[in-house]
Amino acid sequence: MVSDPVRRLAERPTIQARHYLASTGHYLATAAATRILDAGGNATDAGVAAGICINVLMPDLTSFGGVAPIVVYDKAREEVKTISGLGTWGKDLTLDGYLERFKGEIPPGPGRSIVPAAADSWLTALRVYGTMSFAEVVAPAIELCERGFPVYPSLNRNIRMYRSGIEPWPSTASIYLKDGDEPEIGSVLIQADLGRTFRRLVEAEERAPGSREDKILAAREEFYQGEIAKRMADFISAEGGFLTAADLAEFSVEIETPVRTNYRGVDVLVCGPWCQGPVVAQTLNILEGFPLAQTHHNSAGYLHLMSQSLNLAFADRDAYYGDPHFVDVPMETLISKEYAAAQRDRISMDRAFDGMPQGGLDLAPARLGPSPEPRTPTVPDPDTSYVCIVDRFGNAFSATPSDGIGTSPIIPGLGLVCSGRGTQSWLDPGHPAVVQAGKRPRLTPNPAMAFKDGRLLMPFGTPGGDMQAQAMVQSFVNIVDFGMDVQEAIEQPRVATYNFPGSGWPHAYRPGLLRLEGRIPAEIADDLTGRGHNVEYWPNWSRIAGNVCAILVDQETGVLSGGADARAEAYAQGW
Repeated sequence: MVSDPVRRLAERPTIQARHYLASTGHYLATAAATRILDAGGNATDAGVAAGICINVLMPDLTSFGGVAPIVVYDKAREEVKTISGLGTWGKDLTLDGYLERFKGEIPPGPGRSIVPAAADSWLTALRVYGTMSFAEVVAPAIELCERGFPVYPSLNRNIRMYRSGIEPWPSTASIYLKDGDEPEIGSVLIQADLGRTFRRLVEAEERAPGSREDKILAAREEFYQGEIAKRMADFISAEGGFLTAADLAEFSVEIETPVRTNYRGVDVLVCGPWCQGPVVAQTLNILEGFPLAQTHHNSAGYLHLMSQSLNLAFADRDAYYGDPHFVDVPMETLISKEYAAAQRDRISMDRAFDGMPQGGLDLAPARLGPSPEPRTPTVPDPDTSYVCIVDRFGNAFSATPSDGIGTSPIIPGLGLVCSGRGTQSWLDPGHPAVVQAGKRPRLTPNPAMAFKDGRLLMPFGTPGGDMQAQAMVQSFVNIVDFGMDVQEAIEQPRVATYNFPGSGWPHAYRPGLLRLEGRIPAEIADDLTGRGHNVEYWPNWSRIAGNVCAILVDQETGVLSGGADARAEAYAQGW
């Protein structure tokens, strides 16, 4: 067992409200969302405001130049859509050229840069589903940039952890290091360049003629076609990356129909196979065939079923998921109930998979990663954050922004990175997520939303890399199968399988590894070991286990219940 590094005094209460509720990865972003909601904004206005604040408050984990996949529910239109929020590799790239330039690696820095999509994702959501101007929703973020905010413990820790990736870049070090050291906890962090970038977009919006939508488009064009785009392209190209001004000018995010499944009467909607969102749907489909509510929560048998169901979904992720513009992903089959039944038959209650199983469609051989042991990158990949909102009108917003300063440099003068999400591509020409010109990597961030009988039930999501889908499924099942309230469901101890190649380069593969939070009793670990799992413990409350936020709607009373994970800085607030 591993003891807590910090004594935990109390669990959080569930936050309940009647009018609106926001739950995000940082308490100041949650406060910004409530300011927008109090001013009359809807869920998308507040979600975009909170998301951009997250880009300011969590530069170690996210950026306005990063990624931001979104799920939006517009109550008046009775419409649920996803916004891809993920950029592409440059059009001049070739796999052979990439392999030659970087000697068979996907290195930290501009070599992993793709088109930044978060800016377009926020602005597209605001333009199509919001009601406010960009100037109104970005005002809290500008204030955080210019007046600053107090450095909190995990930001201090992460800057220290990423120092080797920050120090070589003066554009990053000048903002986030002081005399070579990380900013002290409680000191005020100013990000003046990022504030000026936001003000430049506001000025473009204010200069433009036409409707609110036209003005937001003008702000978008300033980012992707103006001086900002030129600076990004020039810097990335000069530092050896594959990105041009034309790549930026020609890019746009996509508004799509979600991937959908039904789990015990609850519709679960996720983003497409350009991300790992369908892993959530596939895992739930497999679990649906087991009477989970009749098992003891977090018993050895339950955790074994959970991990083996995840193993099968992750094997399919590795075998089949990729950018649908380049890969024929058999999504209809993968999320069918018939397919889930066949997958379910592959699970043995007595013996765990000792390696990643074969993809269930038998269309591709099992891929066990580049090595049976992980290769450690020079700098750990940064994580992610999450935002969800439900407003007084019944609209909902769910978004998972990412891409921080740990492995991608700040663009000089702009205060933001150019998405380093290329790290989640492969260099194996047979892999569905192989590096390719104009192609999107296979993304880990994957926001979700649930409905029951056609009515909004819950937006939910988390940071955590390959842990995201795992934490989301476990929290969701805690609510649906075990009847927990949303905060209790989020705070339950979690497990994580690593029996697949990781999403981030170098795609570490750890056969049979199952990690448990320390609150799971030793006798459970012993039982799981007896079934063939290679068990390791985390601390009792581990940030690596995810940082789930969710808002549950009582469909009889309309009461909103917000949960926010105590494993990090997430908080919920409502009225």
